[in-house]
Amino acid sequence: MGSAEEDYNFVFKVVLIGESGVGKTNLLSRFTRNEFNHDSRTTIGVEFSTRTILVGDAMVKAQIWDTAGLERYRAITSAYYRGAVGALVVFDITKHQTYDVVDRWLKELYDHAEASIVVMLVGNKTDLAQAREVPMEEAKMFADHNGLLFVETSALDSTNVEEAFETILKEIFYKVQKQKQRSSQSNTVSLASENPASTAPAQEERRPCCVAL
Repeated sequence: MGSAEEDYNFVFKVVLIGESGVGKTNLLSRFTRNEFNHDSRTTIGVEFSTRTILVGDAMVKAQIWDTAGLERYRAITSAYYRGAVGALVVFDITKHQTYDVVDRWLKELYDHAEASIVVMLVGNKTDLAQAREVPMEEAKMFADHNGLLFVETSALDSTNVEEAFETILKEIFYKVQKQKQRSSQSNTVSLASENPASTAPAQEERRPCCVAL
């Protein structure tokens, strides 16, 4: 779990989805704790960690949720996606079958999450480039066609892990700012429109967040 952190202006819930074994848990631990576990076991149920970063002029607390990619844990689906404003759909560049099912994961995501959720396609394990089965150009074309952000990463050697999470958090932040501008221009006054994604620092770590964009 995330340790006590400084004050923050926003909490953004971001979920990690994809097949078992693609490296979701190590992406999470690399970003939140700068750790990599060579012997990491299959995630059981749901875990999450947090990290606070500066985005623009605001402190954003990223609440990153990780779940098992195995079918037997699918019953937790609706609760897992509730409140998520971002999602990383992860596949293993060395196993084409993990890329082939990205469509299925996207369908599940859009069935349970807000339509405005920010989604990034992540090709993980670039440190094993010699065993690549998914061409980067193919995955990039798929992402562009489906309106997704795209990046290739390596949780093992840290390649693009920071960039992946920072990019999606910035995209969410800019969406929130645009929403606030639209609310002010329409003269709509409500507590929600003043700070739609904020959560007071005194709130409990496990409290669900965030704003529906």
